[in-house]
Amino acid sequence: MGLFGNKNPPPQTITTTTTHHPEKRSSMFGRNKSVSPATTHHTQTHNEKSGLFGSKRRTNSVSPPPATTKSHHGSGGLLHRNNEDSSITNARTRVMSAEAAEREADKALVAARTAVRQAREEVKRLEIEAAEEARLAKIKQGQAASLGKRGKALGRHDHV
Repeated sequence: MGLFGNKNPPPQTITTTTTHHPEKRSSMFGRNKSVSPATTHHTQTHNEKSGLFGSKRRTNSVSPPPATTKSHHGSGGLLHRNNEDSSITNARTRVMSAEAAEREADKALVAARTAVRQAREEVKRLEIEAAEEARLAKIKQGQAASLGKRGKALGRHDHV
């Protein structure tokens, strides 16, 4: 109830009905799709006085169209695969398994490439390690030769 009075006239209800008769259409794969014969929208308008100063508020409400039942014969499309030909179903299954096999092959290829890269890195590391060991062996050989020369000088005096 407003502060300055509230006169509530009975709410006005205006109902408009629009009817649309669509034509029978065929889907992408040649099936006939039966479409509901009529589409109806209901609109109701209410005039109300409310608020502190009795301002008018107008609301429009649109109710959804009533649910229609479709015949099960014509329902088709991508999600309704109940009436498909068995050859199509078999082909779809084979394509899906081929796609899965390709995904697995891609994973195996990535794993093989990773293994090859790791093997090459290991070989390179071993070559570097062998080269370092060869360098150290050369140094050791040089030192051993030097010690051998010094060892030959020993024992010149035969003390028997």
